[in-house]
Amino acid sequence: MKITSSKGSSYKCWTFWLAALITVVMLAGCGEQAGEKPQTAGGPESEDTGGKPMTIKMFAGLYNEIPDMNNDFWKEWERRTNVKLDVEWVPSGDLDTKLDLLLASGDLPEVVAYQNPIRPTLITAIQNGAFWDLTPFLGDLSEYPNLKSNLAPDALKYLSVEGSIYAVPRSRSRIDGGLKIREDWLKQLNIPIPTDFDEYKEALKKIVDADLDGNGKKDTVGLLYINNPPASFQAGFGVYNPSYTDDGGLMSPSLTPQYVEMVEWLRGLYEDGLMSKEYAVMKESQAEELFKTNRAASYGRPIWWDHEWEQAMKKSGQPDAKILNVTLKGPKGDYAVGLETGVAGGFYISKKVPEEKVKQLLKYFDQTASQEMTDFAYYGIEGVHYTEKDGQKVLTEQGVKEVNTTSKGAGVLAYAKWGKVISASGDKAFNDAKIKEVENYDEIGKIDHYRVITSDGWRSTWPKYSDEYASMVTKAIVGHIPMEEFRAYVDQLNNQPDIQEAYQQMAEAYKQFNGE
Repeated sequence: MKITSSKGSSYKCWTFWLAALITVVMLAGCGEQAGEKPQTAGGPESEDTGGKPMTIKMFAGLYNEIPDMNNDFWKEWERRTNVKLDVEWVPSGDLDTKLDLLLASGDLPEVVAYQNPIRPTLITAIQNGAFWDLTPFLGDLSEYPNLKSNLAPDALKYLSVEGSIYAVPRSRSRIDGGLKIREDWLKQLNIPIPTDFDEYKEALKKIVDADLDGNGKKDTVGLLYINNPPASFQAGFGVYNPSYTDDGGLMSPSLTPQYVEMVEWLRGLYEDGLMSKEYAVMKESQAEELFKTNRAASYGRPIWWDHEWEQAMKKSGQPDAKILNVTLKGPKGDYAVGLETGVAGGFYISKKVPEEKVKQLLKYFDQTASQEMTDFAYYGIEGVHYTEKDGQKVLTEQGVKEVNTTSKGAGVLAYAKWGKVISASGDKAFNDAKIKEVENYDEIGKIDHYRVITSDGWRSTWPKYSDEYASMVTKAIVGHIPMEEFRAYVDQLNNQPDIQEAYQQMAEAYKQFNGE
């Protein structure tokens, strides 16, 4: 039988391509046998849409430089989770304002990552139906094993409104901030490590008078802080101990006698020249720069920055720079240790997202709560972002650039007790010493109870007074008004009927939170 030329041509073409395809498959198989098997992503979309990456539009906080989403870290994050991230990174100092504008517009991205679960505008948006109630999706968490096993205690309770869960958490360690002081300066001046607030103040005074930055001027700042007094101070003065009115209302920590006492102590610090004259208007970035360039003695900030900041201090001309996180006792014996909840806000899913995609997003967030993804979020790729030294993962130069606070902002992560203590750029000896400094903080520290509860009355009442109150605190600290006037002002606020009613609601909310 003869085959016509046209059919013969088609047959030859088909057999050629079939042979080529078989060759490609065989070569791929050989590559796999040689240990070059390509890894497939196990993300949420692989089961539901044949492996196609899921795009996620997200609003999230920016704590470092704007990341290159095509760098090695983010490409690997997306590969492992099988997603494509489209993130609006918002500078941390602008987050509150940007969130309020976003909620007011109603034009929400699919996911909103935000750190304050009791912000009034957020609660209102939740009550108005802007975000999914995740309670029926999560159920008993049996479909989300990482969310079930790897979160901080009560994590989902912190993200609940009126008994329903509206977010999955941004996990962070409870031990976070430390009251830093320049240990090398203490040693240089033969100052004992302070153990209470009086000794701390005396140490600051000696450091400020000594001109340790060597510029011939008395311009070293004793204590740096921005806006609110450090959590460690508030814990030390007993501000985080729940205080009640005579009729059982739960007082705002900032309107307690303990808080007034702390303000008076800060006033003395300011009067003695131990705080920056510009503290009330200083930005966080300016304070960090002062501390990192050897122009300030003490600063209350996250512990995990200590290694990076020490290196900056050394580069700024002080090769022996060393930071110590001191543990002080307050006037009534409270430890000056403020704790976080283990939940730095959460990921809220817009109600505009279809129900099926909500399930896929929760699968993604469950994967990001795995230990594998948490280790990756903290250290990146071995050989690229970190190397191992004495059993400790240490960031490379590329790792320092790409693996940072911002890079932890797109996933839940597993709870890590020392996650905000150890430095990814520090060696094992450095990190072991840091853990030793704060090893008992989880037991002796206190949480601000007004950060975990809210009520309609408090949300509607306090904004009417908060700006004036903040101004009065500043005036009291810098000496523009006498302390008697500030005390009378606080008493006046506490006697306002709307605040008293809000206190009753907050007392009830606190009982419910504690399961009473």
